[in-house]
Amino acid sequence: MKEITIISGKGGTGKTTITAAFASLAKNTVMADCDVDAPDLHIILDPMVKQRFPFYGMKVAIRDEAKCTQCGECRKRCKFDAIDERFNIIDDVCEGCGVCQLVCREKAIRLIDRISGSIIVSETRFGPFVHGELRIAEEASGKLVTLVRKKAKEVAMEKGRDLIIIDGPPGIGCPAIAAISGSNLVLAVTEPTVSGAHDLERVLSLTNHFGIETVVCINKSSINPDNTNKIREFCESRGLEVVGEIPYDNCVTKSMVAGMTLIEFTDCPIAKDVKNMWSRIQNRIEIEN
Repeated sequence: MKEITIISGKGGTGKTTITAAFASLAKNTVMADCDVDAPDLHIILDPMVKQRFPFYGMKVAIRDEAKCTQCGECRKRCKFDAIDERFNIIDDVCEGCGVCQLVCREKAIRLIDRISGSIIVSETRFGPFVHGELRIAEEASGKLVTLVRKKAKEVAMEKGRDLIIIDGPPGIGCPAIAAISGSNLVLAVTEPTVSGAHDLERVLSLTNHFGIETVVCINKSSINPDNTNKIREFCESRGLEVVGEIPYDNCVTKSMVAGMTLIEFTDCPIAKDVKNMWSRIQNRIEIEN
């Protein structure tokens, strides 16, 4: 079983659009959306939910009113102002640090698991799909990404699939690290802007640190040919293959409105460029055509 993770240093580069296109080109695969803070691959894949599992992220404190003497020590020590004047614990403010439990002499406070989101297994027109949803203002997104990937592997083994394609989160933080760790190949999607080039360097530093083979796609390459050339030269100096250069085309927006991938949308000239990029990636990690 092999894993390909598509990431970007910043949002809006077209990472998910390309991932969705790969879904319609790949064979014998499981798709996974690991952008758990703002998942949107499901918009194009239109999944039918089969299973939903609770995700327990951070813990939350609860108070036993029968034991509580309202001494005020917990409220005094709470750095997050999560305990009100009546000594009720505000769930949405509590960070689960456990200080209140530690200082309570009456043992009236304990920590319990809190449902922070969901892991969802679905079926799509392209096959199995696993994604995560983090509740608003919840943390532990890196942990949820890890569990989504674990579930995707379980589904792949159960269904006899030999490839997992992961739509990773933007940035270089904990969720991105969780998404790329152990991948066979990372596709870094960038755009020919100053911020796009800057964040590409940060992404490449991350994948280099973990020793993960990485290739690059320059999306919307026609909007600034000079910056596209600079990115191409930068990749060449690092020994990185630019597997695709996708020019700007408003058919991307039209395909989204139609609820289709670029490959499915018949009036889309850049589909050929995406197909060529997928062929290069296949050859790179030796997966079935």
